[in-house]
Amino acid sequence: MAATPLLPSAPAGRVAFVGAGPGQADLITLRGAQRLSQAAVVLSDALADPALRELAPQARWLHVGKRGFADSTGQEAINALLIKCARELGSGGLVVRLKGGDPSVFGRLEEELQAMADAGIACEVVPGVTAALAAAASAQRPLTRRGVGRSVSFSTVMTATPTDIVRDSGSADTEVFYMAGKQLAVLSRKLMKAGWAGETGACVVSRAGWPDELHSDHTVATLGRASMLHAGRPTVVVVGAGARPLNKVESPASVNGAALWPASMNT
Repeated sequence: MAATPLLPSAPAGRVAFVGAGPGQADLITLRGAQRLSQAAVVLSDALADPALRELAPQARWLHVGKRGFADSTGQEAINALLIKCARELGSGGLVVRLKGGDPSVFGRLEEELQAMADAGIACEVVPGVTAALAAAASAQRPLTRRGVGRSVSFSTVMTATPTDIVRDSGSADTEVFYMAGKQLAVLSRKLMKAGWAGETGACVVSRAGWPDELHSDHTVATLGRASMLHAGRPTVVVVGAGARPLNKVESPASVNGAALWPASMNT
């Protein structure tokens, strides 16, 4: 008896990795909003504004958030769910993987892209505003400065090996550290050990892109003092040339010796 030929598997839907921006819903790009309006399923991160649901009322929303030092959805589970949803939708269906900020900046995009490639599922990446850019914009601190700030590096403080936090620190005029809220004192010590002068400026911004965002100015040596002010809030730290405040006639308020700007000063 002749062997029964294998039937080709049904074509799967496609996956769009969409950057939601770092704060309120209106920071999403136009293309990102369009993809949400076309989605049948949305797998959403913890930091995406719930108001974005209004752009995809027709979609089934699944929470797959990841938060440092908190309960999170495992990466393998997310990969499997993306594949499952795309295959269930079939040809013409769209799954949106909604990621806070920009998908390619500390968003574990590589693992999910690789999983889609291995499964033969077509996908696209829609960029978004990353937290460093939102923090610099709201604090009015250009990350590059003519003549003194010609390079910028992005690092994460949430590392598997804490001693590697600032392994390459000093290679750029401006260093931006993500996920720093619970390790500001550690970051301060590591920066000085890496060669940064204690008096180097450091700007701490938490909840960038939200109405209740906070900015405070410190030095590398006094970064630890920002811990209480920004406790429990997604936080980025800008160090070096990009942290330097503009020359202002009026002095801002001060908290524990650190200059403080509430979001209301930037609206």
